[in-house]
Amino acid sequence: MERNYGESHIKTEKKSRRRQLPAVFFAQKRKIDKAIVFFAKIMYTVSVLQRQKRKVELMRTKGQNLMALVAALVLIALVCAIALLGVGSMPGIFEEGAINKGLDLVGGSRIVYEADVADDASGLEENMATAQAMMRQRLDNLGYTEGTVTRDGTKRLVVEIPNVSDPEEAVQMLGTTAKLEFVDSDGNIVLTSGDITSAKASYIVTNQAYNTYEYVVTLELSSSAKAKFADATEKAAEKTSSGENWIEIRLDGNEVSKPYVKERLESDSVYISGGGSGFSKEYAEQLAGIIASGQLPFALTEVQLDTVEATLGAKALETSLTAGAIGIVLVMIFMIAVYRLPGIVSSIALVAYTAAFGIILVVFKINLSLPGFAGIILSIGMAVDANVIIFERMKEELRVGKSTLAAMKAGFKRAFTAILDSNITTVIASVVLWYFGSGSVKGFAVTLFIGVLLSMLSAVVVTRFLLSRLVGLNITDVRLYGLGKKEA
Repeated sequence: MERNYGESHIKTEKKSRRRQLPAVFFAQKRKIDKAIVFFAKIMYTVSVLQRQKRKVELMRTKGQNLMALVAALVLIALVCAIALLGVGSMPGIFEEGAINKGLDLVGGSRIVYEADVADDASGLEENMATAQAMMRQRLDNLGYTEGTVTRDGTKRLVVEIPNVSDPEEAVQMLGTTAKLEFVDSDGNIVLTSGDITSAKASYIVTNQAYNTYEYVVTLELSSSAKAKFADATEKAAEKTSSGENWIEIRLDGNEVSKPYVKERLESDSVYISGGGSGFSKEYAEQLAGIIASGQLPFALTEVQLDTVEATLGAKALETSLTAGAIGIVLVMIFMIAVYRLPGIVSSIALVAYTAAFGIILVVFKINLSLPGFAGIILSIGMAVDANVIIFERMKEELRVGKSTLAAMKAGFKRAFTAILDSNITTVIASVVLWYFGSGSVKGFAVTLFIGVLLSMLSAVVVTRFLLSRLVGLNITDVRLYGLGKKEA
C-alpha cells in the first residue's frame, strides 16, 4: 500500500495552525485588557484630581466669602463707631449740639415784628402775606426748617426760631429789619435787593488753570442792573493798587460781606468767592440766603423779643429715643425668631441704617423735631418691610426644592419690583410734602425722604451682600432660613 506522506504533512501543518490560533487570540486579549485597565486608572486619577480641584476651589470660594463677610462687618462696625464717637471735627450723635433740634424739643427765640405802616394802608393784607412768605424763606435758607412764622392781627408777625436762646442773635441772623445794599468804596449805592433776581450757593471751578473748585455765591442780576453793575465793577477794579477795589454788601447799614473786584463784570450772572481761603459750604449758603430773601415790602420793627421753653418738655426727645430704641429691638427679635439667619442679617443691616442716618443728621445739620423723628421711625419700618418681602419670597423658593443660592437670588429678584414701587410712591409723597409744606411738615418730609433712600440701600444692597456671603460659606440647612421641620 502506498502512502502519500506529502499530503499528510500539509494536513498536520493546518491542524497545528488551528491549535495556535487561540493562543494568539488570548495574547491579544490580554494586551487589550491591560490597556483598558491602564485607561481606567488614568480616568480614575483624572477624576480624583478634578474632585480635589473642586474642593480647592470650594475652599478658596469659602475663604473669599468669609473675608468679604468679615470686611463688611468691620465696615459696619466702623460706621457705628463714627456715628457714636464722631471723627475729626464731626461730633458723635449723642454729644451736646451734634444734632440740631426743633423748637418743640429745645425751645428757642420768639420775635414779634410789626409793620411800620398805617392800619388802613392800601395793599396791607397782600404785603403782610408777602412779608410772611419772605420770612419763611429766610428761615429755610438759614436751615431752620422747624421755625414757624405766623400772623398776629393785621400788622404783626410772630417768628419762633429753635435752638437760639438769644433773641438779639436771632434778629441778627434773620436780618428781617435790614435793607440790602451793595456799596462801593466811595459810599455810592451800586445795587439794592430789587436788582438781584436770585442768589444761591454753588460749587464751581474758579480757576481753570489749576482746576480749583470752591463754594461761591452766584448772583443773577436784572436787565436794568447789568449795565450799572458793570460800570461799578470797572471803577472798583481801577482802585486795585490802593486796596479799595471792593464792593461791600450791607444789611441795614452793617457789613455782611466785602468782596474785592479784579475786573469789569458785564455779565448778568456773577459770583462772590471767598478769595484765598474760600467759603465754607455753610457760609456760602447763609450769605446766599440773606441776599436771596430780598428786601421786605416795608420796614418791620421788633416789638417783642423772648426766649421760649420746649413746648413738649425737656425730656420729650429722650423719651422718644427710648421708645424708638425699644421698638427697633423688638423688631429685631421678631425678625430673628421668624426668619433666623436672614433675620440676623437684616438686624445687622438695620443697625448700619440707623448709624448712617445719624451721621447724615450731624453732617448736614438737619433740624430734628418730633415729626422729623417720626419720619425716621417710619422709614425704619419700611426697611424692615422690604426685608420681610424678600425673605418670604426666599421661603417660597426653598419650599419648591431650590438650592439656597438659587432661592436667595430668586427671592431678591421677585421682591425688588414690589419694594421699588412702594419706595418710589413714598419718595414722591415726601417731595410733595417738602415742596408745598413748611415748618414741621417740611422737617418730616426731609427725614422721610432720606430714610426711604437709606432703607432701599439697606434692604437691597447691604442685606443681599451679607446674605450671599453666608450662602457662599455653604450654609445650606433650609431650617436656618425660616422653614419648619415639616417643610425642610
